This record gives sequence, structure tokens and C-alpha cells, in this order.
Amino acid sequence: MHNWNPEEYAKYSAAQFAWGRELIARLKLRGDESVLDLGSGDGKVTAEIAAALPRGRVVGLDASLEMVEFARARYDDKRFPNLEFVCTDARRIELNRRFDIVFSNAALHWIEDHPAVLKGASGVVRRGGKLIISCGGRGNAREILEAVEAVTAKECWRKYFEGFAFPYHFYGPDEYSRWLPEAGWSSLRVELVPREMSHPGREGLAAWIRTTWLPFTERVPESEREEMIQDVVKGYLDRFPVDAAGNAYVKMVRLEVEALKP
Repeated sequence: MHNWNPEEYAKYSAAQFAWGRELIARLKLRGDESVLDLGSGDGKVTAEIAAALPRGRVVGLDASLEMVEFARARYDDKRFPNLEFVCTDARRIELNRRFDIVFSNAALHWIEDHPAVLKGASGVVRRGGKLIISCGGRGNAREILEAVEAVTAKECWRKYFEGFAFPYHFYGPDEYSRWLPEAGWSSLRVELVPREMSHPGREGLAAWIRTTWLPFTERVPESEREEMIQDVVKGYLDRFPVDAAGNAYVKMVRLEVEALKP
């Protein structure tokens, strides 16, 4: 587990929030559904779903206790009586209830065992229920990863990355074409979609790395961490400078999945 800073993540995750809102729009909610949000993080996307369900209910599930406690405090049951946050592992969903929809935005690339997630989700969805996922897919963040790898290969940083294993799991349609039916889902759409993430200049890019690239940054002693982050930022912006408005752009690839429980 990583030491997430929910307040910082909430501040520097505008792109993830925008993608989450786009995903919610695809649900075409009536307002009375029950929804399970896998990887609810700081809670703002989950709260957005809850606001669209005046007669429904939402459960946000996340493995980070820091994120869950932050979300519970920010979106309390007085303002959101139809919203609940649970701290548990998405690979082992143990909820004694049934949902109409399982939703996940910008979270599942943190998990290697997607088949376990899909099977668990299938087990808590009603017949005819829907699965909708967007997460990092094959080829995601390739250019920023190249900048990170160039920095971690430098002599001054290399010692902190001995035995380091790549922490993200970027899958594609090939894997999901097998995994969905094996987990009891009927596939509607599985697609890799190119996207672009923008950040307000050097500091915005640094903030994104600081708040979400924890598998890399936490390997470095805290006293040296900011220096490494700035090294990554410089290397990336040397190749891909900010535009005339001062914004930095990163190419992303999203794996988008829609399926039904027959």
C-alpha cells in the first residue's frame, strides 16, 4: 500500500474527474439505481454519481484507508444520505448486497489481477446489470514513463530502484475478450482510446507526479524526493515543451470496457 495524500490528489486530479464525469454520462441513469464504484479514491466522482441518484444508492470502495476517511469526511451522510464508502480490496469484494451497475474510473491499472476483480463484480451485480470501466490501457503514459525511466537509470537514483518491478498493469482487448466471459460477463465494448492529459505548466506536471506516481517517488528518501520529481519534469519538458498558454500535455491511453451480466 502507498501513502496517499487525499487532499493533494483531490487538488491535482482534474483530468481523472473529467473522465469520470464522461463515464457517468454513458450510464444514462434513471435516478433509482444502485451503483458500486471500484477505486473511489477521494470520493468526488462517487459523489457525482450519488447526486444523479436521488432515489438510488452508491457504495464507493477503495483499498486506501486514507482515501476512504477523506471521502467520508468530505461527503458525509448528512449531505449525501445515499452514499457510503467502504475500505476493502477490489480483488476480494465481500458485500452482502446486489447492484445494478459496477463502475470504475482511473483505478484498475493499479491492480494486476483483473480476473479476480471481474469475478467479484459479477458476483454482486443483478442479472441484467452493467459493468463500465475506464482505466490505463496498453501503451498508457508511454512518453512520461520514458522520462521516469531515464531518471531512475541515472547513477544518483539507480540505487533506490534495485529490484524494482513495474507497478502498473495496462491491459487491452486481447485479455478482456477472455476475462469477461470467464467472469460471467457479456461484452458490449472493449476499446483502447487515446486521450490527452493537460497540466498547468511545470508545477502542474510536478504535482501530478508527486501525488500519483507513488510507486516511484516513495522509493526515494523524502529529503531527495522533490529533486527527483523535478528531474523527471525537466527531462519530459525538454522533449515535450509547454504550449503557448503554458500547459504541459501527456499522451494517455484508456482501456474502456462495457459489459452486461446475462
